[in-house]
Amino acid sequence: MEDFDDSTLEELAAMISGDEAGMKRRGGWELAPFLRRAGWDDVPDHDGSPRTPWLLDLLRERKEDDAGDIERVVLRLADRREYQQQPSEYTPVIERLQEVLALEGRRVDYRNGRPSLTEYDSDEPPRPQRVELKVTITDIVADPELARAVQLRLDEAHTCQEHGAYTSAVIMLGSLLEGVLVHAAEVRPASQPLSKPLRSAGMQDLVQHAYVNGWIDQDAKMASELLRTYRNLVHPLAEKRAKHSADFDTADLCWSTVNAVLNDLAASRV
Repeated sequence: MEDFDDSTLEELAAMISGDEAGMKRRGGWELAPFLRRAGWDDVPDHDGSPRTPWLLDLLRERKEDDAGDIERVVLRLADRREYQQQPSEYTPVIERLQEVLALEGRRVDYRNGRPSLTEYDSDEPPRPQRVELKVTITDIVADPELARAVQLRLDEAHTCQEHGAYTSAVIMLGSLLEGVLVHAAEVRPASQPLSKPLRSAGMQDLVQHAYVNGWIDQDAKMASELLRTYRNLVHPLAEKRAKHSADFDTADLCWSTVNAVLNDLAASRV
């Protein structure tokens, strides 16, 4: 990868100091420890001068001596461990960082919860926007204990996704979806009966049952069938035969599926 442009160094300095709007603010005494956590050696303490220019001078020096130090700073800015005390500050930082890196033909991706720099082609079509969940679990599941269990799986799927455990996220989402559809089959009046006893009904049966009774739309039905296929990758032999393992895009697609089904179930609840 080519060296970072000087304008990018200016942006990075402002992001580290927090002088850029919306960024986590770091006092002068916090700057050197941040750079050390990024993996820099021989970092001087802040001298009391304006923070952003002081950082910019250091970044320029390190770019000349070891360009890898700039990457280390980028990765530390993107590291969730840097925001453990204020998790809400992470999102605006990573969003702005991705915008800055895109101009360099790079982006931050995550593997096993740790950030890494990859090349990025701005001419590639953007990923489809995920269908957002517009309801709460209690809008769909009336049983408080079951609602808590479903919410726990939703939270755990988020955790898996954020830490790069994409197969685990897909498994959690499939389990969640099946549980919600079983609950709907148990408690909702149905004009069309389930094709087999509920105890022996699989995901495909439950999705079809929800569709023919008007609880979910056609798009949600079709997407759910795809989720069922991906969830079968829980079996290592199935993954081997498919020659495919879940990645970010797989899990993101499954999130859209689950959110679409949950939205439909809430909208059709009597």
